[in-house]
Amino acid sequence: MSNNNNRTETVDRLDYAGVNQYWNNAQPSILRPYMMEGFGFPASAGQFRFQAERQIVERLIDGINHNCMLDLGCGIGCWDEYFSHHFSMVIAVEASKPLFNVMAQQCASLTNVTSINGDVLSFELEEPYSMIFLGGMLMYLNESDVIALLRKLIPFIEPGGVILCRETTVRQGTVIRDGDYQVAYRSVQTYTDIFEQCGITSVKVEANLPYILMQMGCESIKKWKGIMPAPLQAIPVAGRLTYCGLRLCNPWITRVPALFGRAFPELTNHFFLLKPAISEDS
Repeated sequence: MSNNNNRTETVDRLDYAGVNQYWNNAQPSILRPYMMEGFGFPASAGQFRFQAERQIVERLIDGINHNCMLDLGCGIGCWDEYFSHHFSMVIAVEASKPLFNVMAQQCASLTNVTSINGDVLSFELEEPYSMIFLGGMLMYLNESDVIALLRKLIPFIEPGGVILCRETTVRQGTVIRDGDYQVAYRSVQTYTDIFEQCGITSVKVEANLPYILMQMGCESIKKWKGIMPAPLQAIPVAGRLTYCGLRLCNPWITRVPALFGRAFPELTNHFFLLKPAISEDS
């Protein structure tokens, strides 16, 4: 197994074969889409994060039409089950076969959810959407493909419709992680510049505090693994204690690093509520 290395780049150089291999071998769970496996956290940690993020999404999309929506890179379908109660039709697209199988099974009883096992870049749009959801998908695309995809989506946003992105971010520039797990982490400013190139306006940018809380735990456990010999790590115990401590101290603990001038955690996450810069209702 190769090591993961981080490097700052001005141009993304992701190998899609490597990206696809990782997700095609992924074991579906509530923790996997959030990259929270291997830290000793209970499954309830993933459920907590989803429920907390759902409250953010409900607030951000309040007031938009609830016609057809498109979820590109839908993972195991937690969001699609939720969206099915708020939109007349949900189109859910996922390339990873293991994740798709779980999503299709989870949404099988939902008559207004259409599940598609396919690549988001080659997916053919056919109708206007009230919302297009990109929940942590752009970070697995090279910048040129991010731009091409967003430009392809714009004509299919109905008047008053939105694109809602949720992406893991860094504080400056772009950081590419290579190796077995390949991903491009971009800053809020980098994403804003990309959106502007595509003719998209950022209506709202909001920090994803549930992600930041859980990421503090992930990065703390990584540090614990780095200083403790493997036989003494007791990750299941350390992970549960860390998770309980974070929940107990939420939300004020997320503000502590900034008070001491520390950039912690290294990775953050943001929601981007987007609209075409020129739209019929503007």
